[in-house]
Amino acid sequence: QVQLVESGGGLVQAGGSLRLSCVTSGLTFRNYAMAWFRQAPGKEREFVAVISSISWSGISTNYLNAVKGRFTISRDNAKNTVYLQMNSLKPEDTAVYYCASGVVASPSGQYDYWGQGTQVTVAS
Repeated sequence: QVQLVESGGGLVQAGGSLRLSCVTSGLTFRNYAMAWFRQAPGKEREFVAVISSISWSGISTNYLNAVKGRFTISRDNAKNTVYLQMNSLKPEDTAVYYCASGVVASPSGQYDYWGQGTQVTVAS
């Protein structure tokens, strides 16, 4: 059974930082692209960042424009874990953050497995 479990969310002041973690089990982690999405109240879920699996050309990442330069996605294949380091947080980053696994590292790709989400609240 595939499980993705997020942690690291919380309440932070604007300008602060948080690091989200997503521990996976039940899948061959190194073979999957891993992504972070978020959903704010009353809004649709949106893509935040994705990191590819390791290939002969290395690892690639992609980010929502609004978080470029502030957020960094990374992975540790030995720990089956993907991270999202979030710096210079803004109130508009407030949302439930979800991690997801997929085959293709694309903002619009299909992601088959999802975590339960972790709440991030940024106070102004």
